[in-house]
Amino acid sequence: MKLTSGSIVIINLLALQYLPVLCLSQDFDFFYFVLQWPGSYCDTKQRCCYPKTGKPSADFGIHGLWPNYNDGGYPSNCDTNSRFDKSEISSLIGSLEKEWPTLSCPSNDGVKFWTHEWLKHGTCSESELGQREYFEAALQLKQKANLLQALTSAGIKPNDEFYELEEIEDAIRQAVGFTPGIECNVDSSRNSQLYQVYLCVDNSGSDFIKCPLLPRAKCGSRIQFPKF
Repeated sequence: MKLTSGSIVIINLLALQYLPVLCLSQDFDFFYFVLQWPGSYCDTKQRCCYPKTGKPSADFGIHGLWPNYNDGGYPSNCDTNSRFDKSEISSLIGSLEKEWPTLSCPSNDGVKFWTHEWLKHGTCSESELGQREYFEAALQLKQKANLLQALTSAGIKPNDEFYELEEIEDAIRQAVGFTPGIECNVDSSRNSQLYQVYLCVDNSGSDFIKCPLLPRAKCGSRIQFPKF
């Protein structure tokens, strides 16, 4: 069948019309669920500001839930038309302030942090999770992992002491069933500290899985678990 120039134009317009939908449905292989120790964040930045709600509890805080590819790459900012809608998560605000607090300066209410995480990472999971479901999934994963309890039960406490990296990895592995990725920072005294923990999650955002690959992060064989 021979197409007229008008038919070709219509076909091209239809293709462009559906292109954003294809981008929103971008596939990814798994999530990194990243938890951050606030004492190390403050040492790393050498300055941190508590949220307007006050000093967070001495517990791991959520950094993000990040779609990733098995080859180490990751999508970002997948839906430029998306906007963070605070009203969608209004009933989650209290939980987010507690479990996903911001320590950036100047002191703020966390909305800027959550907006950034949704636009950069959350929009790349829209084929699986809407905005509310994205934040709910992260909150549920934090509860399921319960990292601080896992570590303290193994005798690893945030008391400025140094612990074997393998001990920390093993305690978390016992709790979630899979080997975590550990990221360290270096404080002003050049101490290697427990900074962030990476856990891998299936692309439904529900269950921990074996990591297709772990992030490359330099840590000493003994690392400090600083107070907060």
